[in-house]
Amino acid sequence: MAPTNLLSSEHRDLLDIIDKLRSGGITRWVNLPEIIVCGDQSFGKSSVLEAISGMSFPTKDNLCTRFATELILRRANNTSINISLNPDPARPEAEQLRLRSQKFDLSEPVDLGKAVDTAKDAMGLDGTKKGFSTDILRIELCGPAQPHLTMVDLPGLFKAGNREQSEQDAKLVKELVMGYMERPRSIILAVVSAKSDFALQEITALARQLDPDGDRTLGLITKPDTLDVGSDSERAYLELAQNKDVRFRLGWHVLKNRDYFTRDTRATERDKAEEEFLSNGIWTELESNQLGVKTLRPRLSNVLKDQILLHLPDLLGDVVSGILQCNATLARLGASRATLSDQRRYLGKVGQDFSMLMQAAVDGEYLSHSFFGDSRSDDGYRRRLRAVIQNTLISFEERMRKEGKARVIFDGQSDEAEKESDKPKNKEHSPRISRSDYVDEVKSLMRRNRGRELPGTWNPMIIVELFRDQCQPWKNIIGLCIAEIIRAVRQVTSSILEHVSVGEITDGILRDIINPKMEILTQNLQEKVSEILHPHYSGHPITYNHYLTDTVQKAQEQRYLSTVEAALRNSGGIKRINNNTHVDYGVMARAITQQVERDMERVASSQAVDYMEAYYKVALKSVIDSIAALVVEACLIQKLPTLFNADTVYDLQDADVQGLAGESKEVLEERTRVMQKLKVLQSSLHDLKRLDKCGAAQSQRASG
Repeated sequence: MAPTNLLSSEHRDLLDIIDKLRSGGITRWVNLPEIIVCGDQSFGKSSVLEAISGMSFPTKDNLCTRFATELILRRANNTSINISLNPDPARPEAEQLRLRSQKFDLSEPVDLGKAVDTAKDAMGLDGTKKGFSTDILRIELCGPAQPHLTMVDLPGLFKAGNREQSEQDAKLVKELVMGYMERPRSIILAVVSAKSDFALQEITALARQLDPDGDRTLGLITKPDTLDVGSDSERAYLELAQNKDVRFRLGWHVLKNRDYFTRDTRATERDKAEEEFLSNGIWTELESNQLGVKTLRPRLSNVLKDQILLHLPDLLGDVVSGILQCNATLARLGASRATLSDQRRYLGKVGQDFSMLMQAAVDGEYLSHSFFGDSRSDDGYRRRLRAVIQNTLISFEERMRKEGKARVIFDGQSDEAEKESDKPKNKEHSPRISRSDYVDEVKSLMRRNRGRELPGTWNPMIIVELFRDQCQPWKNIIGLCIAEIIRAVRQVTSSILEHVSVGEITDGILRDIINPKMEILTQNLQEKVSEILHPHYSGHPITYNHYLTDTVQKAQEQRYLSTVEAALRNSGGIKRINNNTHVDYGVMARAITQQVERDMERVASSQAVDYMEAYYKVALKSVIDSIAALVVEACLIQKLPTLFNADTVYDLQDADVQGLAGESKEVLEERTRVMQKLKVLQSSLHDLKRLDKCGAAQSQRASG
């Protein structure tokens, strides 16, 4: 890569904007492209930072073992250094302000070891109660020899504890490192030491676990000079660097560290010693751009640049989405409710919005309101109240028709086969009885209820007893339907209220206003159901619908025709004699008369059954329509928009208004958090649009 590309102003602008976003705290909500340096403890990570930056990092109890460090390198004509703290956003505001204002000694030569101690003290790290921190130390280095590069150096992984770091600390460090490695936009710089079998080093396993395809991992081998020349271990590490063992899309790099005896040498001497070592022996089999810090700097810089350009559209999308979410939350929270007037105004707006959405749900007008969502989802369907009510009542009608009879009466085997399709699907369907057996039961019942009627006639009140027995399942079916509708109404009510108000206000309105009103509506509804069913269970049959007599006549006519047809078929009155058809009408007439029922009590019982069944059909239709229109619609659905509206708020006492709409500590904190997030995201959006222009310019240069 040509130096002009590496040090271009566009390249620097890209990294500067990303760093500005990071320092502004956007990483709390949006993952940024970044290079994270991670590896096992004491495996040369500090030496890597020294080699890249040219500064001496402390190695004993160093910064990488206690907290993350952002190392920001920029090419500039003059050399400068700036050290600051970027506090964990979860800290209280006062703590964040204290850490941000922390001063560091920047007198020449800068002592990074002293800066680390200052940072530890400011973070409250004492090695006993608190050994590690989620705060970040930020080191910015500018100079003529620096590349355009930003890295996040993470605490080193370890397993065994000692007096300065416990096994619990090891778990905390691993969680911190994995948290950074899991971010899909992070480039993992996995540092492995040649002093140990790379298969046993935890960072290798973690990289393959969190980046299984190796798309965003660059391996870095340190301490190659500790390998015995010509050994199997040396050959194994060479093949690793050649990407033949653990394969990473970004490949591997080899870096020689300072040893104990050269720890105080200058950076130029360090680079010269590394170049001499890697230009001899087995390492000459590698490509030159895989060796040494001189090629590592531009390699990392361009890897980071490419990662930024790759994920720039997604970054913009995440920020825009976050801004929309913040605005939606603030709209839901409403304006600040510090005064009684503010509180009443807020409740009035909630009531207005609630009533409007509930009316739309009742009227089935879903398309003009985002609240109803996608009808293909379960939640979207549940919010469409009119659809739920309609479908529930359709199912109710079907169940009443199929399961509403205490016993199903059928006319013989053929009729039973015809009515098989009408059997209810559930296992506990109504028992079935033949008409002949049922008439016998009625005959016995009529004898027990004799009044002053003449033989062969029947007391019309027998229909009352037969009908009451037959319609017994209605109560349970209607009860289940009403319960299902009330449950659907409560779900929609809660969803609408959650949509138009904030949590604790939602709970208060439900508890103090809507639920009591719903109890009254439910009670009125149950009373209406009882009123509709009362005549059928306690009174006597009343109807002036001609459908009753029509049904009786058609039933008797059909049964008579069936009887006559059977008698004629079996009479023998039609014979074929010498190819001529001979009809004996007398035989046929006698066959018909023989089918006439002689038992007048049975005739009366049969007629009573006909009238009971006809009346059942009339009553069934009436009850189904009455439940839908007079109970569900009139007593419940049409009253839902008035459960909570502007008039309700107007009638509330001042104390009730304050109790409902007064802002709690949690709401105040949520509003503060959302406004802070919105401010950061809006500022970030402005910078990302600038970044998008930078990226477009670089793409044009590259294509040109």
